Amino acid sequence: MNNFLSLLLVFLLVFLNGFFVAAEFSIVKIRASKIETLLGTGDKKAGYTKKVLDDLNSYLSACQFGITLASLGLGWIGEPAVANILSPLFNYFTVDEVLKHTISFVIGFSLITAFHIVLGELVPKSIAILSSEKVALAASHPLIIFYKLSYPVIWLFDRSTNFILRIFGIKNISTHEEIHTNDEIMLLLTENYKHGLLNKEELTLVDNVFELSEKNVMSVMIPRTDMQCIYMGDNLEKIMDFVLDGKYTRYPVCRENKDNIIGFVHIRDLCKQVILNTENDIEDIMREIIFVPDTMSVNALFKRFQEDHSQIAIVIDEYGGTAGLVTLEDILEELVGEIQDEFDINDVSEIKKISDTVYSVDGKVTIDRINKLLNINIETKVETIGGLFSLEYGSLPEAGEKIIHDGYEFTIIKSNNKRVLRVKIEKI
Repeated sequence: MNNFLSLLLVFLLVFLNGFFVAAEFSIVKIRASKIETLLGTGDKKAGYTKKVLDDLNSYLSACQFGITLASLGLGWIGEPAVANILSPLFNYFTVDEVLKHTISFVIGFSLITAFHIVLGELVPKSIAILSSEKVALAASHPLIIFYKLSYPVIWLFDRSTNFILRIFGIKNISTHEEIHTNDEIMLLLTENYKHGLLNKEELTLVDNVFELSEKNVMSVMIPRTDMQCIYMGDNLEKIMDFVLDGKYTRYPVCRENKDNIIGFVHIRDLCKQVILNTENDIEDIMREIIFVPDTMSVNALFKRFQEDHSQIAIVIDEYGGTAGLVTLEDILEELVGEIQDEFDINDVSEIKKISDTVYSVDGKVTIDRINKLLNINIETKVETIGGLFSLEYGSLPEAGEKIIHDGYEFTIIKSNNKRVLRVKIEKI
């Protein structure tokens, strides 16, 4: 074989090696969802790529088989071809024949190895990683043809591989799967945020969605002590005075106490009763209310609200008593933050930033929110910052009492005879 033909084969084998390397990396990296989108547009190349992804293990075997053949061929033809070209150059020097062949072999081997690694491995791999979609679409059809031509050998390789994997108890990869955990998704989104592809509000919203899926109703409810209820037996005038002083649109209706809730009243129905000047009993305009256990997940409650066309539920504890009340707004606030309407303008924010190192927070703020706000890790069995004080002191603490956690000082600045109302948090 003359030197020109040998060099031509060397370039062809390097190209084939590069093709199979690029095909392998691109079909592993490309997102199946992107191919599904392209299929919807009628892209014919996407159909070939979809076929490859549906039998990923077999086509990866085809890529490996192609790389192996190209590499073996390159080693068989490439080094002798380069050595033959270099040998005549040593005729101008008085060099021993054995030494001449040795030097030619070393130089030829080094050049072919460098050529193989750079142009046959690294460059195709980088291109495939950076442009996986374009490479996969371009390479899929030729790869399918090669797979069909070499199917008997690849079939044997696949069966041998699967047999060995079963011995080690490992499931083979037969389809294109790319499943991410919540933490992995947040890591990817955080990187997008750092590069300006997402804004902070979008990142926070997704983070809140994942956190919400892990919460139960107890962590988002309004506690029993803060529930505002209407009592059976109250006349319409008293009820109207009560709701007009309040800021809600729906009020639970109790008999003698909050453990005996029988429904709820919407202020729209109350106003209608006043306008029509009717003397109907409160039971006539009362609506049914949902009762849910405090262990129910927030996701399940949200679905229940959708199914029942409701926005309010009473939370029941393990003993059957009323633990609190939860509304659709409470769930939404876990996602997007506090939602203040025109009646909330004068309310003090649950979390108020005084300076970079000082915060004023409501005693009902959850420990999870405190941990996230301060980037610390308070582990406790209670739900709220106010509950943390009660746990630490063994009784209802008073204003001025302090707790130190993870480099922060927590000080009660306001309380009553029922609970902690306000806490100052300061970095120390």
